[in-house]
Amino acid sequence: MAGDNVGRIETIGLTKRFKKVEAVRNLDLDIAQGEIYGLIGPDGAGKTTTIRMLAGVMKPTAGKASVSGFDTTRQAERLRHQVGYMAQRFSLYADLSVRENIEFYADIFGVRGAERNQQIERLLHFARLEEFQDRSAGLLSGGMKKKLGLACALIHRPRVLFLDEPTNGVDPISRREFWDILGDLHIAGVTIFVSTAYMDEAERCSRVGLMFQGHIICQGSPAELRHLVRGDLLALVTQDTVKAQAAVASLPGILEVQVYGDRLHLFVDNGSRRMPEIDAAVRSAGVQVGQVRQVQPQLEDAFISLISHQEMGSAGGENG
Repeated sequence: MAGDNVGRIETIGLTKRFKKVEAVRNLDLDIAQGEIYGLIGPDGAGKTTTIRMLAGVMKPTAGKASVSGFDTTRQAERLRHQVGYMAQRFSLYADLSVRENIEFYADIFGVRGAERNQQIERLLHFARLEEFQDRSAGLLSGGMKKKLGLACALIHRPRVLFLDEPTNGVDPISRREFWDILGDLHIAGVTIFVSTAYMDEAERCSRVGLMFQGHIICQGSPAELRHLVRGDLLALVTQDTVKAQAAVASLPGILEVQVYGDRLHLFVDNGSRRMPEIDAAVRSAGVQVGQVRQVQPQLEDAFISLISHQEMGSAGGENG
């Protein structure tokens, strides 16, 4: 393979159909070596199918993909030794110890000799599992199981790592520890392609792709995606979001309303102009207002807004 393709991910028209369902549609990607590329989107968007095709474990229906210079279809076996892949349900052996699980994956990938022991010790330290290496994998916490799965995926020193919602269901502290490890891999130049349901994790990516119904509808840095939302964003704090939402729904200049606990996020055409109007309307409805202020959109705001507009567009197309 060409040296300048190490760690690079490219797809052209990548497509996967399951009978009448087109899970991934004409996907074009160009991900540079050393990037952390995050894939976000609602359930059923095609994220898992995309990762499985890129990792060489599923053949596309059409189009092509190359990873580190290897064609994912024609050179899938050679590719397997160049990438690490961690599925949503990573297969650990509960009756084996932490160390024995890593040794098992070392056998699968043919890691032998002096390099084997050195790599196992390095990964135990890297994943902070040294003191748990003799514990059965089935007795580990959810966070430690994820770190063990990552260690197994790294045993053969891959230059590209595919992670399918690797921290799903893991507590916040363990998620942070997991991403600290990914940060070290990023510094070392490993290309990381990760799908995630957590917007705080997406914020840590170099670039993010927002997937909907098999398409990547937009991609860019987290900062670039945050600025794709329409209008200004106002945060309204109140103890009765239901009444407050009803009070502002028909006001002029309201583009979109999102509910976050005791807050409403209101996308408006002009923040400074609409702020007093919104405050007055909510108070007139008998709802106490804690605060109304203009804020900067977060990635979660952009995600919800962009998906909502796509869903409305899809519905309009079906009805039209």
